[in-house]
Amino acid sequence: MFRAYQSALKRRPVLTQSITTAVLFSTGDGMAQQFIEKKGIKNHEIGRTTRMALYGGCVFGPAATKWFGFLQSKVQFPGKPNLEIVARVAADQCIFASCNLFVFLSSMALMEGKDPREKLNSTYFNALSKNWMVWPVVQFTNFKFVPLEHRVLLVNVVSLGWNCYLSYLNSMPSGAHVPNPTYPPDV
Repeated sequence: MFRAYQSALKRRPVLTQSITTAVLFSTGDGMAQQFIEKKGIKNHEIGRTTRMALYGGCVFGPAATKWFGFLQSKVQFPGKPNLEIVARVAADQCIFASCNLFVFLSSMALMEGKDPREKLNSTYFNALSKNWMVWPVVQFTNFKFVPLEHRVLLVNVVSLGWNCYLSYLNSMPSGAHVPNPTYPPDV
């Protein structure tokens, strides 16, 4: 199976990463609904899972694939590999993560027929601060040890938990983001 995945990555990297991302984004939503929110199969919101798959496959997968390629080719400090990794992590977190979160919350609101400004006002900074607690370490490890063609896959695997959180956060009614000491836990 891994050989088939490797072969697909070589032939059509963006498409392969997009399909993988769609599957893992929808899995993260399924985990949120079933294990965190405990909705049960009868109350599972298929539309919500579909929206997560669409975002993962049509937006995040292609964007992350191109972004990681850009960082690899443009953010270079020859002879200073650790500085190079720190610069890539900083660019990733300051540019890509903040923009991606903005696009994610806005597009989810639009697909749900809600006001994107309201969604952003109620959730963006909370989610971004939690993002910065998790992703810099993940991305440092990713950029240091993982080959370019597998970086989106690593992010997608770690994202199972992150997407579970994002799906939960996105499903909360506006204004319900006020920190609760027990749920959702800080990551």
